[in-house]
Amino acid sequence: MRYAIYFTPSQDEPLARIAANWLGRDPFGAATRPVEAVGDLSAAEVAFHTASARRYGFHATLKAPFRLAPNETEASLRAALDAFAEATPAVTIPRLVVSQIDGFFALVPEAPLPALNRFADDVVLGFDRFRAPLTEAEIERRSPDSLKPAEFRNLCQWGYPYVFETFRFHMTLSGRAASQESPRLRAAIDSLFAGVLLRPVSVDALTLFVETEPGAPFMVLSHHALGRRPARKTA
Repeated sequence: MRYAIYFTPSQDEPLARIAANWLGRDPFGAATRPVEAVGDLSAAEVAFHTASARRYGFHATLKAPFRLAPNETEASLRAALDAFAEATPAVTIPRLVVSQIDGFFALVPEAPLPALNRFADDVVLGFDRFRAPLTEAEIERRSPDSLKPAEFRNLCQWGYPYVFETFRFHMTLSGRAASQESPRLRAAIDSLFAGVLLRPVSVDALTLFVETEPGAPFMVLSHHALGRRPARKTA
């Protein structure tokens, strides 16, 4: 079993609903749903391009998937999330835009947001005691030979290459797309998300996801509102 600390909008927010329809799965407990054709992409093409993102659900990674440290429990992790959330204010992203990162499409902030990066840093630091060290096999799955030196150091020290100076907030919408496929995929994503991306996005909660067994879909376990409000539990 692995846990992950992500940001994802509340289940009933328009951005979350549109993303769940696009990916074909709602991580808040709903069953996998059939994807639909979007723009010039057939339903089969949408399903193909979203397959790798579907298992994780719509999210931005803050603390990447980890096994619990031997001296910690799910209850202690959830209690720490409650305490952290109560003491931490929300961060507003004025606008998300569609971007392509290393071949895959994602939603990213339109401009750098130091407050958002500091928030992400605090999550990495604050919850590292709950993370069991990576095994050699887990390190190898990250293809360490392909990582830059800073990314490899982060992987070894923090369990994930893309933290602190290498962090980039992103909410993944697809797997890697070949150059000849990218324009049609980009057009479909733009057409589907254009309206909802006109609104600011409030990073107003930490969401605990769980992978119950290797390869299982990640599901929401609990949703912890930021800023001295009680946590909203979903399971």
